[in-house]
Amino acid sequence: MNRSPNLVRLLERRTRALHRHLPRAIAGDDIGVHQARVASRRLREAVPVLTDGLNGSKRGKARRKIRRLTRALGTVRELDVTLQLLEEMGEKPGVSRPAVVDVRAHVIEERERRRARMHERLADVNGDKLAKRLESVRLALLAPTPGHNWRAALASRIAKRARRLDRAIEQAGQIYAPEALHQVRIAAKKLRYAVEIATESGAAPAAATVRTLKRVQDALGRLHDLQVLQHHVAAVAAAPRGAQRDTPDVGLAVLARRIEDECRHLHGRYIAMLPLLREALETSRLQVAVRLTAPRRSRAAKMALPARRRTAGSRS
Repeated sequence: MNRSPNLVRLLERRTRALHRHLPRAIAGDDIGVHQARVASRRLREAVPVLTDGLNGSKRGKARRKIRRLTRALGTVRELDVTLQLLEEMGEKPGVSRPAVVDVRAHVIEERERRRARMHERLADVNGDKLAKRLESVRLALLAPTPGHNWRAALASRIAKRARRLDRAIEQAGQIYAPEALHQVRIAAKKLRYAVEIATESGAAPAAATVRTLKRVQDALGRLHDLQVLQHHVAAVAAAPRGAQRDTPDVGLAVLARRIEDECRHLHGRYIAMLPLLREALETSRLQVAVRLTAPRRSRAAKMALPARRRTAGSRS
């Protein structure tokens, strides 16, 4: 038995989330863009795993449609976050308001360019075709073929991603290296997405592991977002004063220092979370993946076990 009802419900939940948020994203709503992008990523993760070895699912076409949508939505979200962080930094003591205004103008200009590209790409996404592809996947899951082997596919994916996270952690070490830490974040996120499927399907629940991976991902995600903001501050500082900015160099330097201070603080949080992260990694690799591929008793055998226990009890 492949737990088809559980898989169908999992797919339906993720499909509904995308349909719920996509109209707001197309309308340009910042939160809608973020939620639709997350929903598309989670669908993109689930479809190839749930349909491994499944005939008639058209999974390749569905996955390509989802990937195109995810890429279209990804061009703007980063700068929406940058603007939010800039407002936070602007409230810190000693930060120059003119510096915040100049950096905001620089970010908004870039965001509007990206928003135009996003709308162009979204125009190329056929929502009706995507819905049809996802419906093909759902119907195939309702009547799985003998070669359907999603458990083994998911176990393999979790094991591979756990190894990738392990390598990323080793390469990052304990020094503050932004690009190496970014790779840890990406690896943790990808492992979390895979373990979420094991949890949501009921095949190998690991909610605590998912929470740990999410906490690490959030901390490193904020660190990365701050580094993006640093890049924009540096771009404004490099522009000649007067033509493109009014802020004195010292005002931008104070803002850059505040950002750097928080980046260092977040790196310290990551180092403190490393033992829990390694534990989550090992749980994913040695427990979740193993449970997915362990031989399962048939329903008849499970029902017979309590009966045998009752018989044994009556004889004692």
